[in-house]
Amino acid sequence: MRITPKEELEHRIGKLQSLMAGAGLDGVIIVQNADLFYFTGTVQNGTLYVPAAGEPIYMVRKEFSRARMESGLKEVVPIASLKDVPRIISDYGYPVPGRIGMELDVVPVNFFERYQSVFPGAVYADATPLIRRVRMVKSKYEIHILQDAATQVDRVYQRAREVIREGISDLELAAELEFAARKQGHQGLVRMRAFNSELFYAHVFSGTDTAVPAYVDTPLGGLGLNPSFGQGAGWKRIERNEPIIIDFAGCVDGYLVDQTRVFSIGGLSDRLIKAYEDMLRIQERMTALAVPGTPWGDLYDACHALAVELGYADSFMGSRGAQVSFIGHGIGIEIDEYPFIAKGFRDMVLEPGMVFAFEPKTVFPGEGAIGIENTFYLSLFDGLKQLTFSDQDLVSL
Repeated sequence: MRITPKEELEHRIGKLQSLMAGAGLDGVIIVQNADLFYFTGTVQNGTLYVPAAGEPIYMVRKEFSRARMESGLKEVVPIASLKDVPRIISDYGYPVPGRIGMELDVVPVNFFERYQSVFPGAVYADATPLIRRVRMVKSKYEIHILQDAATQVDRVYQRAREVIREGISDLELAAELEFAARKQGHQGLVRMRAFNSELFYAHVFSGTDTAVPAYVDTPLGGLGLNPSFGQGAGWKRIERNEPIIIDFAGCVDGYLVDQTRVFSIGGLSDRLIKAYEDMLRIQERMTALAVPGTPWGDLYDACHALAVELGYADSFMGSRGAQVSFIGHGIGIEIDEYPFIAKGFRDMVLEPGMVFAFEPKTVFPGEGAIGIENTFYLSLFDGLKQLTFSDQDLVSL
């Protein structure tokens, strides 16, 4: 278990404060678990107050002793009520903030209103774009953790080669792979920021179930076990000559990588084999174009245009009517971080230090889905580097 170094936290806070100055914020209040972990090193129940300048204050309701042990921040203090926040801020010599940033994309309205009552005279703004900008550029420390996560997901891939057999259900296969990941330190929970987005380890499904769309904002959905969580592995049993999708999020010490590989028992149809080769061509197009300064939307447009040229206008990134408008997504503590390799994002560009998953996939209803996914890191000196490294060949068992 890693404890986030003090220097790492100080660097992150400093980057946020620089962006706060440009946005005219006197303070930022952080309460969401993923952001708390990023800026404090723990997820104990409390409020992180980041002033425009100076030391942040982590005010913890529960559990203070763990927060003090796990966080490298200098100022970690207990708190009994939100009403104590103004007093604690004043005790540290900070003025009452006139303009406050909060994570308005994820904070519930009633929770937000409680903070409004604590600072009734303040103007509130969305600090999420600033927080996401800080988090989108990974440090060497973070890259090392992501490399460990890539090793974990490769071990899951190796386990898949051992346990896939005719007649096993998608659920049984998922359980075997989840067990393998758990023994390698996977936390189980896969964090996503978007409202009502939930994932548990991975998407594992086979045959026609790979082409079943679902509510989640992903190119593949799966039938799932029941309508309460209608995605992912279901009761279908694996048969010969059909695609088996292992779309797995490895996770080590809170950091995620995303990888998809395709298996089958026996061969696949010529159409699926050609489609897989074409998805690899789209990945190659992306790797040639993904250089610093490239707008995210331009990268999407070029790769989408190739998919259309290859004949997948109605099947690329989902079945017709259920297609998503992205091909890649940033990844780190959450699976949907910046950057978005998505339609319309032309005012933001690739920068060194960005990490993203790229997942060209195509869906044929009634037959199945096919595709590839890898996690990449844009290095300052070496260009685009692939973090996930499992063999990309179709695996015929």
